[in-house]
Amino acid sequence: MSETREVLRVAVLGAGGLGAAATRMLATKREMTHVAIADSRGYAFDADGLDAGAVADAQATTGTVGSTPGSGVATGDAIGDLLRHAADIDGVFIALPNLPNDFVPTVVERFARHGYQGVMVDALKRTSAAELVVKLDLLLAHVGITYVVGGGATPGLLTAAAAVAAQSFAEVHSVDINFGVGIANWETYRATIREDIAHMPGYDVDAAQRMTDDEVQSLLDETGGILELRDMEHADDIILELAGVVDRKRVTVGGIVDTRNPSKPVSTTVTVTGATFDGRVSAHTFTLGDETSMAANVCGPAFGYMKAAHWLSTRGVHGVLSSADVMPRFVR
Repeated sequence: MSETREVLRVAVLGAGGLGAAATRMLATKREMTHVAIADSRGYAFDADGLDAGAVADAQATTGTVGSTPGSGVATGDAIGDLLRHAADIDGVFIALPNLPNDFVPTVVERFARHGYQGVMVDALKRTSAAELVVKLDLLLAHVGITYVVGGGATPGLLTAAAAVAAQSFAEVHSVDINFGVGIANWETYRATIREDIAHMPGYDVDAAQRMTDDEVQSLLDETGGILELRDMEHADDIILELAGVVDRKRVTVGGIVDTRNPSKPVSTTVTVTGATFDGRVSAHTFTLGDETSMAANVCGPAFGYMKAAHWLSTRGVHGVLSSADVMPRFVR
């Protein structure tokens, strides 16, 4: 089967922990060129490719990529202004906060209403947010966008692994995802940590979004920096259900996040249990290497799904797909 050799021009929406990691990762790729990045206060664009070091320095020094020398623009509507360059962008990685639930779907709809034609990939986590994206299928197909929802780690890499592992079984009984995440300090991934807090008993999306940084820090002080998450509302469930693998009620997701230590507190695994055609009950378990970071496990698959989405787009496939519908293609 032929492989796409075209160099994709990539935009990253969001310049937090994942956005910054995406910038560093793209600098190592020859099949993708990082041409744009946006945050809440500005954006940077260079059709020939951004300087990853300059973008990182600008973000660290001023708090916005809009101050990047030669390519940065300070603006209160970074996405709207960036859309002026839509014709020079082949793929968009949405690394924006998932709070509130309709934030990312609203951004996606904005790209569609503008008439953007390209590929888009997100790292959405909540089921309810993913459902809103799925509802945009007809609109995205109409304008010519090929979109992969849940293309990070979980959902994403682990969801795809579950979909493949399920092939051994005539009936899937359960899919159990348990993750371990270690980060040096929570400020690097502020939005991600707030999303995780929203899954904790006594909290919800609105409560987590209203928390000040001091309140988050106080909570982490109480827990020793550890967040234990169980029975999360995680989009792996709807993605596997829509792919016909298993009913969403049989999918469970949970994990432990250490916000003060870069080492994973536990290994990340996905276990698929089911019955084979000859009546035997068994389980497949896939374990991620403890040395791989959250950023590596999210950004790598996201760009792999972007490459796959572009391959499909060139063949006339548009609309919303998921990480269980298509295999990511390795990005060199």
